[in-house]
Amino acid sequence: MLRVVGSSLPRCRLRPLLPRAISPTLSRRRALLLLLSSSSGFGAPSCCRGSSLAHSYSSMSMAAPPVAKKVPRELVDHGDVRVDNYYWLRDDSRSDPDVLAHLRAENDYTTAVMSDVKQLEDEIYAEIRGRIKEDDIDAPLRKGQYYYYERTLAGKEYAQHCRRLVPPDAPITVHDVMPTGPDAPVEHIILDENVKAEGHDYYSIGAFKVSPNNKLVAYAEDTKGDEIYTVYVIDSASGQYVGQPLKGITSDIEWAGDDHLVYITMDSILRPDKVWLHKLGSDQSSDACLYHEKDDTFSLGLQASESKKYLFVGSGSKNTSFIFYLDTSKQNKELAVLTPRVYGIDTTASHRGNHFFITRRSDEFYNSELVACPLDNVAETTVLLPHRESVKIQDIQLFDNHIAVYERENGLPKVTVYRLPAIGETIGQLQGGRTIDFIDPTYAVDPEESQFHSTVLRFHYSSMRTPPSVYDYDMDSGESVLKKIKPVLGGYDASNYVTERKWAAAADGTQIPMSILYRKDLVKLDGSDPLLLYGYGSYEICIDPSFRGSRFSLVDRGFIYVIAHIRGGGEMGRKWYEDGKLLKKKNTFTDFVDCAEHLIQNKYCSKEKLCVNGRSAGGLLMGAVLNMRPDLFKAAVAGVPFVDVVTTMLDPTIPLTTAEWEEWGDPRKEEYYYYMKSYSPVDNVAAQEYPNILVTAGLNDPRVMYSEPAKYVAKLRELKTDGNLLLFKCELGAGHFSKSGRFEKLQEDAFTYAFILKALGMTPKLASL
Repeated sequence: MLRVVGSSLPRCRLRPLLPRAISPTLSRRRALLLLLSSSSGFGAPSCCRGSSLAHSYSSMSMAAPPVAKKVPRELVDHGDVRVDNYYWLRDDSRSDPDVLAHLRAENDYTTAVMSDVKQLEDEIYAEIRGRIKEDDIDAPLRKGQYYYYERTLAGKEYAQHCRRLVPPDAPITVHDVMPTGPDAPVEHIILDENVKAEGHDYYSIGAFKVSPNNKLVAYAEDTKGDEIYTVYVIDSASGQYVGQPLKGITSDIEWAGDDHLVYITMDSILRPDKVWLHKLGSDQSSDACLYHEKDDTFSLGLQASESKKYLFVGSGSKNTSFIFYLDTSKQNKELAVLTPRVYGIDTTASHRGNHFFITRRSDEFYNSELVACPLDNVAETTVLLPHRESVKIQDIQLFDNHIAVYERENGLPKVTVYRLPAIGETIGQLQGGRTIDFIDPTYAVDPEESQFHSTVLRFHYSSMRTPPSVYDYDMDSGESVLKKIKPVLGGYDASNYVTERKWAAAADGTQIPMSILYRKDLVKLDGSDPLLLYGYGSYEICIDPSFRGSRFSLVDRGFIYVIAHIRGGGEMGRKWYEDGKLLKKKNTFTDFVDCAEHLIQNKYCSKEKLCVNGRSAGGLLMGAVLNMRPDLFKAAVAGVPFVDVVTTMLDPTIPLTTAEWEEWGDPRKEEYYYYMKSYSPVDNVAAQEYPNILVTAGLNDPRVMYSEPAKYVAKLRELKTDGNLLLFKCELGAGHFSKSGRFEKLQEDAFTYAFILKALGMTPKLASL
């Protein structure tokens, strides 16, 4: 189903400690599976509690923190004057020698300060990597005459994209298994990312699309981390290039038949604004522009229907979206309007038989309703699922004879399958659905690509203690078959861990859900346990409690890990989001503080053991709560944080600004200016004591400019009155998602965890003092 969220580059993320949405129309990317082994023996929390921090900063005396020069710049808006001493750190070319020298100095300082725990960092990295089965394949997906899958190899950073022939007359059932072994069809490697990545510091494939006849593959490649892609088409059998590459586009690409591609390009502020039709063999300069979105608060998205008969182009802002469709079977490939552009109406679409299926949200039907309309009369709609106050429709998957509806109820995902009337018969309100049961008290479930002409629904399931699992579900019988569970090396036993769902009362009485994970034989729940609290709370993104193997390097040291599902996210429905945006944004921050205080009051931790983490828009959360309540936390990690809110949102030349006025507010309007200024982290850094802080950035980041965290750290260094750690690490060859290799990413986790343990005095050396 096409889902446009207003920008293909939101300052949002989709899982704890991991990257955010890459595109409004791409399916949710799975977390890189970082799996669990037994913890190393250097520091069980019981022997670390009470360790003095006096020695934890010994390495700081060997290096002086960088001091950014002050170049005052007055910023005047609505008669209000702000002085930005560090505006000079913004260099859009990323080439200014003074700026690069300062960033390198910050990196050198961070390396020096962390040198005394480098061995600990390396041990944690070895633990995390040791949990992973490095040579593995994912669950093969059957498409036509082939099984397609990805394979990883021991010691290799990137994946291979492979396929095998399906045996003749093999039925499509939940028990279908790809043959392997000497008598099986030969594996064919279509694309080896490890080969393509040679010579690049960064390498990422944002799309891998097989043509309808299985003869060609189009893939989108990013070699800088700036999320500006080049698309190549290759022969799937020989690997030879077909035609010339398409340059400067997004990762949104779809086949329109076997000889045409549809793709999207961006304007100067990286807003997806044009959709194009490309005929294979022709030059990109001759491609036809199918639509140009000129409103700079709207962005384009693209997706194929499950039936593959239609492509949908959506244009959306944060409050409004409308859809065009393209019939891939027609020789004349043009866009036609499916849903009109009406402010406040948000629509998503798919197709089956002689109907389009549309999910429609409005102020009245804020949790959405599901309707269908005939292909030949899109204005005539029939309600299939009405709006419900307690249930939010999040997504649908269509099949020949079934529909799977993904919803949220009481903050938890829910999947219900309905049988549809035969194509050509009258369609009415859906009834008699079967809901799939899940075993954990908190969990994450997401749709996987499935076979349209089948009765098999494929979905992805995990929880904070259940490793990522792929299931095939027979929609007729209700039988579920586990097709793949990521192996966890090192003797992992899920029964050693407890997952809980608790609720904290916000100041206005709202109940805030929290997902909790801990190892039951290590925690005491008497206030002495260390705890890491994660939060996000923006863009209506649901931070579901999924599995992340690296997390156990803390949990196996006695940490409690908690996700606060605060307002501004989408976990509890559309109203939950609306109560944490624009002029209600501060609810996001106070909810997080209230969750922290609830955990302390209920003896999950103490202030001296409470660490917090957030990334991107979650980094804004970190900056805001650190200014509000610096006394509440011992350590904070702000990853690629969006912290210079007012200055950024006043500048329409910065990527994302115009598209996000409906998220944060437009500070060109006085009411929004002063409200946003009241919480913007850079504007509210004060002469006060702050906890230990680690800030990260990526030089090529197109979502949050590196200069925002750089300025934030510089101002903190100028004003803060404590002697606690303040470290800044900027990846000079990466973007928003840091390094691209699967093992390189583990190193970032290991570094972060070593910082947290250092801040708490829980390193092996400190524990023995």
